[in-house]
Amino acid sequence: MTPQRVLVTGAASGLGAALASAFDARGDEVLRTDLSGGDLPLDVTSDDDWALVRAHVEATWGGLDVLVNNAGVAGGGRLDVATLDEWRWITEVNLFGMVRGIREFVPLFKRQRSGQIVNVASLAGLVHPAGMASYNAVKAGVVALTETAGHELASYGVRASVVCPSYFRTNLMSSMRGSDEAVGAVVAHLVESSPLTADDIAAEVLAGLERGDEVIVPDQPARDAWELKQADRAAYDAVMRKQAAKLEAMS
Repeated sequence: MTPQRVLVTGAASGLGAALASAFDARGDEVLRTDLSGGDLPLDVTSDDDWALVRAHVEATWGGLDVLVNNAGVAGGGRLDVATLDEWRWITEVNLFGMVRGIREFVPLFKRQRSGQIVNVASLAGLVHPAGMASYNAVKAGVVALTETAGHELASYGVRASVVCPSYFRTNLMSSMRGSDEAVGAVVAHLVESSPLTADDIAAEVLAGLERGDEVIVPDQPARDAWELKQADRAAYDAVMRKQAAKLEAMS
């Protein structure tokens, strides 16, 4: 495979670092961006930062092959507990951060008539547990954004894929904000007890990209949950409502 020019956001740690390393090991040229600790600083909520990154890419590489929108934060909370400020924060980072990146690089992709957009969502974009309304909503938005981009840009030779993993061990919880302490405790336990690592997920993501998958569900627990929702909605609803009852009993 010809080496590709790859930009990864949120690449200083967690899944972003694992993805950057996986692309690098494949022989690609990788630009790691993050708030700090990457090759180039990038706050995904800043229009100015995105413009500077795009200018750097054009000056250094003359183009871009893969844009990996990975940067994100953790959040959640029950409908009557999570605050509007918490909703605004997670939407600004997890959804509009990706919108900004796509808007910045789509003109370049169109001129090239080639490119790949990879948006890291979550199983929460496909399966929606109680207590996670804000996180579910923004990740579902990322799934919809990615599908739309794939349709809209297909005639330019640009592809779009969305990544939807379940819980895996990462430092994402360090970014967790929320008034709902019960939800925070549940999510922290699920992350810490997962047998999956960021490297496991990254390897499956690259395999999915090589297959040309538009929706990459990279681990078996995620695939099982997604398949249950599609195959037996009543059983899926029963599982979700049992989990919701347990959450209420914790508070």
